[in-house]
Amino acid sequence: MTDVLVPTTRVLMVCMGNICRSPTAEAVLRTQAALRGLARRVEVDSAGTHGWHAGEPPDPRAQAHGARRGYDLAPLRARRVQATDFGRFDLILAMDRDNLAHLLELRPPGAGARVELLMRFARRHAVDEVPDPYYGAADGFERVLDLVEDACEGLLDHLCATTLRP
Repeated sequence: MTDVLVPTTRVLMVCMGNICRSPTAEAVLRTQAALRGLARRVEVDSAGTHGWHAGEPPDPRAQAHGARRGYDLAPLRARRVQATDFGRFDLILAMDRDNLAHLLELRPPGAGARVELLMRFARRHAVDEVPDPYYGAADGFERVLDLVEDACEGLLDHLCATTLRP
């Protein structure tokens, strides 16, 4: 019996330092994909537009708030976006307009990845950016989770209706 090749979509979540929003989005999308039986069809990673925290784990607050909702951020490590990411990933999703602009500047000519805002896929929240919770209180990390969960649900619905059809 031969395995049927099924489409896979590779998604890169991006924020500035890759220690709060983008690793949260990576963990949420990975978990939601697994719950839908799509773990082998949706590959997800995260990175930052700046390399200040390269090699570091996610912010302890992001880990704690994520863990309360069942997301494991502990094994993740920050890294900086590389030019090769624009060929490796199908979809690169920025958490805010500043990082989107930075990604568009970094994007090599002819790169195949679509680059856009994650919140484009949200259905319950009428905002287009995921705010950076780093300098704020605990409720900022909860807000990030609310927004990211909504957007990742919408993203998976979109992928299932378009690129992940068998």
